[in-house]
Amino acid sequence: MTSKEPQEREQGRVAETSDRTRCAGCGIKLQTEDASRLGYVPAKSLDKDPVICQRCFRIKHYNDLSGATLNQDDFLKILGGIAGTNSLVVHIVDLFDFEGSLIAGLQRFIGNNPVLLVVNKTDLLPKAVNSNRILNWVQKQAKEFGLKTVDIALVSAKKNIGFDQLLTRMDQYRKGRDVYVVGATNVGKSTLINRLIRDYSDLEAELTTSPYPGTTLDLVRIPLDDGKAIIDTPGIVYRHRLTELVNKRELPTILPNSVLKPMIYQLNEEQTLFFGALARMDFVRGARQSFTCYVSEALKLHRTKLERADELYAEHKGELLAPPALEHLEELPPLVKHPIRIPRGGKTDVLISGLGWIAVGGESGAELVVWAPKGVKVAVRPALL
Repeated sequence: MTSKEPQEREQGRVAETSDRTRCAGCGIKLQTEDASRLGYVPAKSLDKDPVICQRCFRIKHYNDLSGATLNQDDFLKILGGIAGTNSLVVHIVDLFDFEGSLIAGLQRFIGNNPVLLVVNKTDLLPKAVNSNRILNWVQKQAKEFGLKTVDIALVSAKKNIGFDQLLTRMDQYRKGRDVYVVGATNVGKSTLINRLIRDYSDLEAELTTSPYPGTTLDLVRIPLDDGKAIIDTPGIVYRHRLTELVNKRELPTILPNSVLKPMIYQLNEEQTLFFGALARMDFVRGARQSFTCYVSEALKLHRTKLERADELYAEHKGELLAPPALEHLEELPPLVKHPIRIPRGGKTDVLISGLGWIAVGGESGAELVVWAPKGVKVAVRPALL
């Protein structure tokens, strides 16, 4: 996967951009008839190079995502086509939401093709964290979910950490084959692909990236110098991730953009922690102990007595307890409860998919009730940190 000579790059670029039927940003088939449908581009813009659809134009220039996206069946149909190929599959997951971003049953869709698991957003972890510990944790979790991998790479697409090692491993395992890049929405897939475009591809335009999920809508082929390609696939939309349910303007509050700073609360039983109005944790029973929250620094936490929790939520949701803002409350499903028992001994994480996790010491055990919007994944796992 080496860089090309200037003449070769120019020849490749001309060949690649000669097909002007697809958007250079998201890969969708272009059309000029209906502005309400995917792929629309004004006829006068067809002469531009590269050609991008109106949706990608608005994302790039105004950070505005139109409502049109592929449905789940379309995503899975595209993913299922990989099984009939002889390829390396690069599965990108979000370390901040590992369980929520892992593609369930991936092997069923890709057949016997090998999987290189790429764990993105490692820049969110404190620098003192041992990378071997994280790697071992990821290996155990991947095995728990039945994912068979040839290797695991820890990277940060945003900070360009681990990128050279990733390229080396891709060369090692692809063995002259195409590479399919798969992942859920908002895991940093397009940011990583853009690095490949800038360093190793003939494509002049970068893929569409934005703070919003679902920006790639069809297969986008990135040519390599051996005649093969890296194929970017649409992000799988998982409705069990809170990031898929909140109003898109509130994503910057929920998604961390810097190193996670643990927020430690010493709680007595019958105390409650609110995470804005998005979720809450009731410490129902147990000895006084610490609860360490790993969430976005922009998200405000509030502590109260359990007996006052319902009243506080009813009176202050959307205002003191925000996000979501008052005008966006009705966009979220109602909160439902998840009873959780933390056994004695060992550290345990309670994950709220898309929001973060709560680390519980577990020395004396605890009985909790976690409230999250209906459908959002709540999981208990061995402690990451």
